[in-house]
Amino acid sequence: MQASFTVATRGPGLYEITGEVADWVAQSGTGDGLLTLMIRHTSASLLIQENADPEVRTDLRAFLERLVPPTDDPSMAYLTHTYEGPDDMPGHIKAALLPVSLSIPVAAGRMRLGTWQGIYVVEHRRAPQHREVAAHLA
Repeated sequence: MQASFTVATRGPGLYEITGEVADWVAQSGTGDGLLTLMIRHTSASLLIQENADPEVRTDLRAFLERLVPPTDDPSMAYLTHTYEGPDDMPGHIKAALLPVSLSIPVAAGRMRLGTWQGIYVVEHRRAPQHREVAAHLA
Protein backbone atom coordinates (compact mmCIF):
# COMPACT_ATOMS: atom_id res chain seq x y z
CA MET A 1 0.00 0.00 0.00
CA GLN A 2 1.33 3.42 -0.93
CA ALA A 3 0.41 7.03 -0.26
CA SER A 4 1.82 10.53 -0.43
CA PHE A 5 1.67 13.27 2.17
CA THR A 6 2.07 16.92 1.22
CA VAL A 7 3.53 19.19 3.87
CA ALA A 8 3.35 22.98 3.56
CA THR A 9 6.36 24.59 5.22
CA ARG A 10 6.93 28.21 6.17
CA GLY A 11 10.73 28.26 6.23
CA PRO A 12 13.40 26.39 8.18
CA GLY A 13 12.17 24.15 10.97
CA LEU A 14 10.68 20.81 11.93
CA TYR A 15 7.11 20.11 10.83
CA GLU A 16 5.44 17.19 12.58
CA ILE A 17 3.50 14.71 10.46
CA THR A 18 3.09 11.90 13.02
CA GLY A 19 -0.69 12.20 13.34
CA GLU A 20 -1.39 12.20 9.63
CA VAL A 21 0.90 9.22 9.03
CA ALA A 22 -0.52 7.33 12.04
CA ASP A 23 -4.08 7.84 10.75
CA TRP A 24 -3.14 6.47 7.32
CA VAL A 25 -1.38 3.45 8.87
CA ALA A 26 -4.41 2.71 11.07
CA GLN A 27 -6.81 2.97 8.11
CA SER A 28 -4.63 0.84 5.84
CA GLY A 29 -5.87 -2.43 7.27
CA THR A 30 -2.30 -3.74 7.52
CA GLY A 31 -1.83 -5.28 10.92
CA ASP A 32 1.93 -5.83 11.06
CA GLY A 33 4.55 -4.62 8.65
CA LEU A 34 7.18 -2.05 7.86
CA LEU A 35 6.46 1.57 6.98
CA THR A 36 8.97 3.30 4.74
CA LEU A 37 8.83 7.07 4.32
CA MET A 38 10.93 9.04 1.82
CA ILE A 39 10.98 12.77 1.17
CA ARG A 40 11.01 13.57 -2.54
CA HIS A 41 13.25 16.65 -2.34
CA THR A 42 16.99 17.36 -2.11
CA SER A 43 16.85 20.30 0.30
CA ALA A 44 14.63 18.82 3.02
CA SER A 45 14.91 15.81 5.32
CA LEU A 46 12.92 13.42 7.50
CA LEU A 47 13.62 12.89 11.17
CA ILE A 48 12.30 10.97 14.14
CA GLN A 49 12.74 13.24 17.12
CA GLU A 50 11.24 14.20 20.48
CA ASN A 51 7.76 15.69 20.18
CA ALA A 52 7.13 16.61 23.82
CA ASP A 53 9.21 19.77 24.27
CA PRO A 54 9.16 22.31 21.39
CA GLU A 55 12.54 23.64 22.56
CA VAL A 56 14.12 20.51 21.05
CA ARG A 57 12.95 21.61 17.60
CA THR A 58 14.11 25.17 18.22
CA ASP A 59 17.55 23.99 19.34
CA LEU A 60 17.93 21.58 16.42
CA ARG A 61 17.08 24.33 13.95
CA ALA A 62 19.59 26.70 15.59
CA PHE A 63 22.29 24.00 15.58
CA LEU A 64 21.78 23.19 11.89
CA GLU A 65 21.90 26.89 11.00
CA ARG A 66 25.14 27.27 12.94
CA LEU A 67 26.61 24.07 11.50
CA VAL A 68 25.81 25.01 7.88
CA PRO A 69 25.14 28.75 7.51
CA PRO A 70 23.85 30.32 4.28
CA THR A 71 26.27 30.98 1.42
CA ASP A 72 26.26 34.73 2.12
CA ASP A 73 28.10 33.94 5.39
CA PRO A 74 31.86 34.54 4.84
CA SER A 75 32.67 31.06 6.17
CA MET A 76 30.81 29.54 3.21
CA ALA A 77 32.61 31.51 0.47
CA TYR A 78 34.10 28.28 -0.93
CA LEU A 79 30.70 27.06 -2.20
CA THR A 80 30.03 27.43 -5.92
CA HIS A 81 26.34 26.40 -6.21
CA THR A 82 24.86 29.77 -5.24
CA TYR A 83 22.55 30.82 -8.09
CA GLU A 84 19.40 29.42 -6.42
CA GLY A 85 19.84 31.59 -3.34
CA PRO A 86 22.04 31.62 -0.25
CA ASP A 87 20.01 28.88 1.47
CA ASP A 88 19.96 26.37 -1.40
CA MET A 89 23.38 24.70 -1.21
CA PRO A 90 23.30 24.71 2.60
CA GLY A 91 19.89 22.98 2.27
CA HIS A 92 21.48 20.27 0.12
CA ILE A 93 24.30 19.83 2.64
CA LYS A 94 21.86 19.51 5.55
CA ALA A 95 19.81 16.98 3.57
CA ALA A 96 23.02 15.02 2.95
CA LEU A 97 23.69 14.94 6.71
CA LEU A 98 20.17 14.05 7.88
CA PRO A 99 18.02 11.11 6.77
CA VAL A 100 15.80 11.43 3.73
CA SER A 101 14.04 8.12 4.42
CA LEU A 102 12.80 6.34 7.52
CA SER A 103 11.79 2.75 8.30
CA ILE A 104 9.26 2.29 11.10
CA PRO A 105 7.93 -1.06 12.33
CA VAL A 106 4.14 -1.40 12.45
CA ALA A 107 2.35 -3.78 14.85
CA ALA A 108 -1.41 -4.21 15.13
CA GLY A 109 -1.95 -1.22 12.82
CA ARG A 110 0.18 1.18 14.89
CA MET A 111 3.66 2.57 14.37
CA ARG A 112 6.07 1.35 17.02
CA LEU A 113 7.44 4.79 17.86
CA GLY A 114 8.71 5.51 21.36
CA THR A 115 6.66 7.50 23.86
CA TRP A 116 8.17 10.88 22.99
CA GLN A 117 8.98 10.26 19.32
CA GLY A 118 7.41 12.05 16.40
CA ILE A 119 8.00 12.08 12.65
CA TYR A 120 9.12 15.39 11.15
CA VAL A 121 9.78 16.97 7.81
CA VAL A 122 12.85 19.14 8.29
CA GLU A 123 12.72 22.16 6.01
CA HIS A 124 16.09 23.65 5.12
CA ARG A 125 15.00 26.45 2.75
CA ARG A 126 13.86 29.94 3.82
CA ALA A 127 10.88 30.30 1.47
CA PRO A 128 7.60 28.43 1.98
CA GLN A 129 7.57 25.08 0.19
CA HIS A 130 5.25 22.17 -0.47
CA ARG A 131 7.15 18.98 0.38
CA GLU A 132 5.99 15.53 -0.65
CA VAL A 133 6.62 12.46 1.50
CA ALA A 134 6.14 9.10 -0.22
CA ALA A 135 4.92 6.26 2.02
CA HIS A 136 5.01 2.51 1.50
CA LEU A 137 3.50 0.05 3.97
CA ALA A 138 4.08 -3.65 3.50
